[in-house]
Amino acid sequence: MTVTVKSAAVYGIDGFMVDVECFATGTFPKFTLVGLPDAAVREAYERIKAAIRSSGIEFPMTAITVNLAPADRLKQGTGFDLAILLAILKSSVLATTDTDGKCFIGELSLSGGIRRVYGVLSMCLAAKAAGIKEIYVPLENAAEAAVVDGITVYGVDNVNELIAHLTGLVQIKPTELDTGGLMAASYDGIPDFSDVKGQENAKRALEIAAAGMHNVLLIGPPGTGKSMLAKRLPGILPPMSFEEAIETTRVHSVCGALPKDKPLVVSRPFRSPHHTMSTASLIGGGKTPMPGEISLSHNGVLFLDELAEFKKDSTDALRQPIEDGAVTIARVNGRMRFPSKFMLVCAMNPCKCGYFGSPDHTCTCTPFARSQYLAKISGPMLDRIDIQIEVGSLTYETLRDNTPREPSAEIRKRVEQARERMTKRYAGTGIHANGQLTPAMIREYCVTDEKADAVLAAAFDRLGLSARGYDRILRLAKTIADMDACDIIGERHVAQAIQLRSLDRKYWQTV
Repeated sequence: MTVTVKSAAVYGIDGFMVDVECFATGTFPKFTLVGLPDAAVREAYERIKAAIRSSGIEFPMTAITVNLAPADRLKQGTGFDLAILLAILKSSVLATTDTDGKCFIGELSLSGGIRRVYGVLSMCLAAKAAGIKEIYVPLENAAEAAVVDGITVYGVDNVNELIAHLTGLVQIKPTELDTGGLMAASYDGIPDFSDVKGQENAKRALEIAAAGMHNVLLIGPPGTGKSMLAKRLPGILPPMSFEEAIETTRVHSVCGALPKDKPLVVSRPFRSPHHTMSTASLIGGGKTPMPGEISLSHNGVLFLDELAEFKKDSTDALRQPIEDGAVTIARVNGRMRFPSKFMLVCAMNPCKCGYFGSPDHTCTCTPFARSQYLAKISGPMLDRIDIQIEVGSLTYETLRDNTPREPSAEIRKRVEQARERMTKRYAGTGIHANGQLTPAMIREYCVTDEKADAVLAAAFDRLGLSARGYDRILRLAKTIADMDACDIIGERHVAQAIQLRSLDRKYWQTV
């Protein structure tokens, strides 16, 4: 007798359906699992047998063959336990139980409990796309699955509860979620810009960066507030849309980074990895590729503090994801594509001792040591950073001044107004901000007047801009124009854009 029960799995961050086929015969008891399972899936038999017996059910004493179809795709994780258990029982004691149009996901404990698994949101989306009407997931994953509209979600605590529901003895209440209320953006716990004294130029630069999703480099001596400024950036970013929240949650769910009490990521991520991390941890990788920090930063901020301390191959590996908004990882076990649309914010000292160019301290680095330090940041990488701002030391009077400063909420209002202009202008294109414009879209939307064009032409020759640098100045100027509610890029907008991305000429001109 052959029975089939539906389950689901993830490949990268995308879900796909799996048919759990069970064939039982009356020969000597034996269990065989096929369909390209990994070690965790192959160990399912021992968990399932213990869970069945712990639930007071007799384990079928027959030869059982279980196939996970499609058999040519690698099956990973422990989420197939529940579907395999039901397929085995449907060949014996639950033969009359109807599982058509239902999908089952969950890991089994030896006592018959159903444990949380990763990637449930992606699996639920795949089940909905396949026409599944009901999905059964661990109770801890129920809220996450309920984010998906159009499919009935049942959170199940143990095997006995599930069997009682399927046989009609009890009725499990479907899990419902108010996604509208859930999407109310929370800025709790994010440090406020009102704490920052001075550094008005840096604040203005970060405001422009937030409005247009531009990459930023903060450079200056130690203790000037570079990290302090960067950590406050999420507080002025606009709230995420529901589509952005779904994209971000899928990545965090697959990585196991989704908090149990937060079924949907509604605040923009802020990731700050240490400079000792490997390139694979930053970009993504592993024997079976998993998302890295750049994907966990999707739709948010990736902050690289002490940029020059990162390995050069790690920072250079960011170049392609910054341009494409996604990264493709190829390994023996498969090729996977992960989203990586993020704001890159970097902070660094101008030299090893930290005081090159400082009016208050003497730099102790030799020209060669300084050159070697700055050479860790490649030209192509600098070319991809739209805003380069110098963060200088503060005076005693500035530190002693207790005048109330503008809070993040006020800055965010201006950012949201500029972003609304961009959203309307790029509706239907998949672009949300000026920092994401393609070269073809730059030609269409970044229109300059005659004076602005003259300033840009002079800067192109004087600064030796590359084609990419030229495009990025136009994107930045367009954001500044949007903040002034101007449709045409003017002379002042171009001049400020050039000023905000020409700092590399001061520090790297001799490197």
